[in-house]
Amino acid sequence: MNAFMHTALGITDFWTFVLGTIFIVLLPGPNSMYVLSVAAQRGVREGYKGACGVFLGDAILMVLSAAGVASLLKASPALFYVVKYIGAAYLGWIGFQMLRGAVRGWSRRGGEAGGAAPAEAPVDRATNPLRKALVVSLLNPKAILFFISFFIQFVDPQFGYPALSFVALGLVCQLCSFAYLTTIIFVGARLAEAFRRRRRLSAGMASGVGAMFIGFGAKLATATLN
Repeated sequence: MNAFMHTALGITDFWTFVLGTIFIVLLPGPNSMYVLSVAAQRGVREGYKGACGVFLGDAILMVLSAAGVASLLKASPALFYVVKYIGAAYLGWIGFQMLRGAVRGWSRRGGEAGGAAPAEAPVDRATNPLRKALVVSLLNPKAILFFISFFIQFVDPQFGYPALSFVALGLVCQLCSFAYLTTIIFVGARLAEAFRRRRRLSAGMASGVGAMFIGFGAKLATATLN
């Protein structure tokens, strides 16, 4: 199989790439955390909208990597710093917004704490999950470093049709991502009812995810290409 992929598609060490992709996808990141939060608050359908934003963002990063943007970023440290600091600021801003929403949730839990029937936790339905997930995906430090430093290493530079290699590798990435995000979405949906009924639980998750986004932003701000 590995020999076939190398000969027919110009992919070196195919199974190493597959295993590496699985491990990287399973690492917690802003994409999966955002999709989980959307599914938990708004249900399976909205969770898949967020997942579609992730798939589209990853596809754009793959195309940019194949087009040589990865090499451009490596050759221009100043450009890389601009990209990573903008991304870090955006992820940090998302985290701050989540923390602010969590504080509001905690401050409104008086009915639940006082013994009255708990009101449903507020759910943000104004934000388009596909659009927001797309931006999160494009600024995801894990994805940026993956496509810049890891993804392109498995394309044989001597192969006559490198676009075919990138398409094959991209399909592997998307299949792994689809399987993982589908699991995340249904886990989130099972938690949705509890989050709607219990403000403290909903606020606790929102604050945890918000803190993780701030951490993702800090990680991206300190990321290097080496």
